[in-house]
Amino acid sequence: MRIPKRTGEWKPLFRPEKFGRYVNDHCILRGADGRLHMYGITSHTDGDPRGERYFVHAVGDSMEEPMTEIGKSIDHGTLAWAPCVFKKETDYYMFYGPSPTMLAISPDMHEWFGYKVEIKDEPPMAVHRDHFVLEVAPGEYLMYVVGIREHRSAVSVLSSNDLLHWQFEGYALSSGDGAEMNPPWGAMESPFVVKQGDLYYLFITYTNCSRETYNNTMVFVSRDPRCFGEYDGKDGALKPIAILDAHAPEIIYDNGKWYITTCGWPNAPTPHPGCLSVAPLVWEEE
Repeated sequence: MRIPKRTGEWKPLFRPEKFGRYVNDHCILRGADGRLHMYGITSHTDGDPRGERYFVHAVGDSMEEPMTEIGKSIDHGTLAWAPCVFKKETDYYMFYGPSPTMLAISPDMHEWFGYKVEIKDEPPMAVHRDHFVLEVAPGEYLMYVVGIREHRSAVSVLSSNDLLHWQFEGYALSSGDGAEMNPPWGAMESPFVVKQGDLYYLFITYTNCSRETYNNTMVFVSRDPRCFGEYDGKDGALKPIAILDAHAPEIIYDNGKWYITTCGWPNAPTPHPGCLSVAPLVWEEE
């Protein structure tokens, strides 16, 4: 097992000036043009989720240099939360919420075209927020989204072989009765899964949006990417292998180095108000 740890100080990576006041849940991907592309939740408000109706788009050459704001994406006048961009062959698939799951496809990461997503056996009380897509085998994809299971926080997992048709499989992670937080909207946010060797590491922000818990990301490990267990609080059987001071982080491997990001509303206790921030990450052998 390896333990992820942040090393070094947080540094500002990007802050919008034209198309918003902050960056919240986001994704970063290096495109065919050789540049890093970032899409993130933003708004001109102080962080009212009802005002988050498009994504700010920025580009950069390195995770260690500031990004440049170039425009906005998915500006359809409806809520647009937590994008996840996945590259398949020559196209880019952007999944976003809040609910139902929305999909846009682009050949160049600039112009996006809407597509319909079909989901079978949708989980009850589904809230499709904070999408993350992982290819676990050639042509075999898993999607993680957060929501509610019987009034408790949960991360649902769905599978697909074409990114368009999805089958609900169950819950990758759920809360037990002993969990410290279970607000009505769910305390589990922004899932991100990384494979290291034979193990899968699930990063999940666990917060009730208070200042005390805003930067609270737990990391769980499993050999099965479909099942990380039930978190029943600090005294429960399932323990996180690490707790990181980050909100909705992306775990990025670029140019031979690992990085972790953090973000949030402009009035939240982020390292740099309104900014997307970045720091180096290492994986230490247990």
